[in-house]
Amino acid sequence: MVDSRASGSLWRSVRSLPEFWRLLELRTASQFGDGLFQAGLAGGLLFNPERAASPWAVAGAFAVLFLPYSIVGPFAGALLDRWDRRTVLVAANLARLVLVISVAGLLAVGAGDMTVLCGALILNGFSRFVTSGLSAALPHVVPPEQVVTMNSVATATGATATFLGANFMLLPRWLFGSGDTGAATTMALVAVPVAIAFLLSLRFPRHQLGPDDTARAVHGSVLYAVATGWLYGARAVAATPTVAATLSGLASHRMVFGINTLLVLVIVRHTDTARVAVAGLGTAVVFVAATGGGAFLANICTPMAIKRWGRYATANGALACAALIQLAGATLQLAVMLGCGFLLGLAGQMVKLCADVAMQIDVDDALRGHVFAVQDSVFWVSFILATTLAAGVIPADGHSPALALSGSAIYLVGLAAHAIVGRRRQRGI
Repeated sequence: MVDSRASGSLWRSVRSLPEFWRLLELRTASQFGDGLFQAGLAGGLLFNPERAASPWAVAGAFAVLFLPYSIVGPFAGALLDRWDRRTVLVAANLARLVLVISVAGLLAVGAGDMTVLCGALILNGFSRFVTSGLSAALPHVVPPEQVVTMNSVATATGATATFLGANFMLLPRWLFGSGDTGAATTMALVAVPVAIAFLLSLRFPRHQLGPDDTARAVHGSVLYAVATGWLYGARAVAATPTVAATLSGLASHRMVFGINTLLVLVIVRHTDTARVAVAGLGTAVVFVAATGGGAFLANICTPMAIKRWGRYATANGALACAALIQLAGATLQLAVMLGCGFLLGLAGQMVKLCADVAMQIDVDDALRGHVFAVQDSVFWVSFILATTLAAGVIPADGHSPALALSGSAIYLVGLAAHAIVGRRRQRGI
């Protein structure tokens, strides 16, 4: 009964914020498209019987897809604090629509992996730009006292949409096949949610989503703002211990997630090759779904944990628990790894939500886009670095308990960094 009343109260709170509701609809459509695109790309390249994928190929695919934008992201993030964020969202979604159709065409004609990945790279950059813009804009449509709760609602909604999009991909793959033609058809379907996201982004009035022109705004030419994007973003992170601490913890989680992802993909691909196109992809999707399920639960638990223990203790506890959970994953039994994936998704998302709240509350709006872009870089560079290093030592069948155990050590390093840096400034928010 209490849970029912609490859910009803939260629903009324969300519905009482019409502009936040619009932002939520935009995030839902956008991230459903992201999930469908990422899963469709994985199916089209990694689990395609017409193509091959070694551990190095998997790591290379991740690097090509995420590393370039992760490097230039903080430069581009300056535009979120320079231009009307509503205009940026409209332009980025329109670019995504064009690029989705282009990538589908490349798959249809059987273009090489690198060509497809380059197209996907550019599309992914615009997608990350949209996600960072939505996060930076949230404080403009939510009262300050509701930022923690509504950020969790937005993150949970986006994670659910991504999960549904990734799983929806299995239907067209089953209907149209796992080869290049089927992959192209699946990719073409991504255009639908992306087009919806483009239309939804048009509904906001100009300048409603920020940025504010505060005393800390970066003035000068657009070229100067972009060229110094990394510098201002890094300075803002360094000057805000709550952000620097949680980003260090988030980096450790993403490194371990990269190791675990490669382990699962290689173990799955080492199974019967006649079934890998169907069973292998299904297992990989289940692993991602388990991690996403844990992350979804974190969106419910984190506001309560922060209210009771504060952000500092919540993130410390999550990282300590993650180090213990990773030990169980060293068995390399897929069933156990799925369970660990769920729990690690829960712990890692709690750290990320603490980071999001720190950036939305403790960082000036004139630099918030810069900092969210830095977070996005940390998020993906950590993942790619760990995946690449793991690809160099992982055996052909993927069974490396030592590699899995190294994840616990990485979590402990992240915990130490978070505890030391975050101690400089603790708040009970």
